[in-house]
Amino acid sequence: MLQNKNILIGVTAGIAAYKIPLLVRLLVKENAKVKVILTKDAMQFVTPQTLSVLSKNEVIVDFFDEKNNWNNHVQYAEWADLMVVAPLTANTLAKMANGVCDNLLMATYLSTKCPVMIAPAMDLDMYQHATTKENLKKVETIGNKIIPAESGELASGLIGEGRMAEPETIYNAIEKFFEVALPLTGKTAVVNAGPTFEAIDPVRYIGNRSSGKMGICIADRLAELGAKVILILGPTHIKPQQKSVKVIDVNTAEEMFVQTTTEAKQADIVVCSAAVADYKAKHVSDSKIKKDKSELNIELEKTKDILAELGNTKPAKQCLVGFALETDNVEEYAKQKLTQKKLDMIVANSARHAYGVVFGSDSNQVTIIDKNNNLSKFELLSKEDTAKKIISTLMNYIGIKA
Repeated sequence: MLQNKNILIGVTAGIAAYKIPLLVRLLVKENAKVKVILTKDAMQFVTPQTLSVLSKNEVIVDFFDEKNNWNNHVQYAEWADLMVVAPLTANTLAKMANGVCDNLLMATYLSTKCPVMIAPAMDLDMYQHATTKENLKKVETIGNKIIPAESGELASGLIGEGRMAEPETIYNAIEKFFEVALPLTGKTAVVNAGPTFEAIDPVRYIGNRSSGKMGICIADRLAELGAKVILILGPTHIKPQQKSVKVIDVNTAEEMFVQTTTEAKQADIVVCSAAVADYKAKHVSDSKIKKDKSELNIELEKTKDILAELGNTKPAKQCLVGFALETDNVEEYAKQKLTQKKLDMIVANSARHAYGVVFGSDSNQVTIIDKNNNLSKFELLSKEDTAKKIISTLMNYIGIKA
C-alpha cells in the first residue's frame, strides 16, 4: 500500500525524537520512499546519520550544508505525497499556527502542497495550556491532520496527556491515509495467473511457458490502487511485490478452477490471465513411465472452462476480464471469446515473436476490447506499464476515476 509513496518526516526537538528511527524503518520496510528534515536542536535527541542510514536518503538540517550547498526546501515540498511532523513541539506548533519561517523545516512546511500530519509531543502542562489548544485548533482548521498525543509517563516524570503517539500508531495513521485516498479502496479483486501443470506420471507433466508476470503485475497494480487482491497463482518462481496481495498457490487446472470460482463469488473485479491447460491426461500413471517403447500415446481430455463458468455465474455488478493469446486473427478470435464467455472485457495479445512478445518476457503488446465494442490498442510496453493501461481501462469501464 505504501510502495513508492513519498513521505517527508520533519523532526523537532522533543525527547520523543528517539522513536523516529523506528517509524522510518516501518515505512521503508513497506517500500515507501522516506526523506527526513531535522531542526538543529532535534540533533540533540537523534542523529542525522542514523536517520540517513535507515531512510537511505540524505538527512538535511539547515539551508546550507557543510560544503555551503543550498538545500532546496521547495524541491522537498514538491517531492512529498505526505508530510509528517513528529514529534511536534509546542514551539514548532506555534510557528506553524502563525506562519513563522525561521528554519528549513518551517520553510518546507510553508511551501508544501501535500497533506500534513502532526504528532504533538510535550509536557502535561504545556499540552493543556490554552495557547497550545488554540494553536492545535488553528492548524487543524487549515487542513493539518492531528495524530493525538497519548497519556503516559512524560520526560518530566508527570503522568498524563502529552506523550507522542507511538511509531506504530503514526505508521497506521499514514497507511490509513493512503488507503482512503485510493480509488479502489473497498473493492475486492480476484486475479489468476501463471501456468498449470497437468501430471502424466509422478515425474512428467503437460505445461506451458507462462511465467505469470502479466497477471502478477495486474495484481500488484490493483493493490496499489487500494483493492483487496486475491491472486490464484500457478507454478512460478515470481511473486507479487505488494505485500497486501493474498496468494493462493495452485498447480493443476482443476485446482485453478476450484480456487478461482470460489474466490470470485464475492469479488467486484475478476481478471483471468492464467495460461490454464486446455487438456490433461485422462489416465495418470502411478509410477514413472519407462522409456521402453518407440512410441507413447497419451489420451487427453478437456479441463474445466474457468471463464465460461465465471461468465455464466457472475453477479450483475461484477466486472469479468479475460485474456486471449492467439497466433492468428488476434482481434477476431478475441471478440468471439468475449461474446462466448460473457465477458465484460478481453485483453488480446499475440504469441508471434514478430510482436516482440513471448512467454516469460518483460514486455507485452495488447489490445483491449469491451462488450460495448470499444477497442483500445497499446504499443509494446513493459508488463508493469501494460498492467497500468489494463487497470486504467477497466476503471474507466466501471466508472471509477483513475
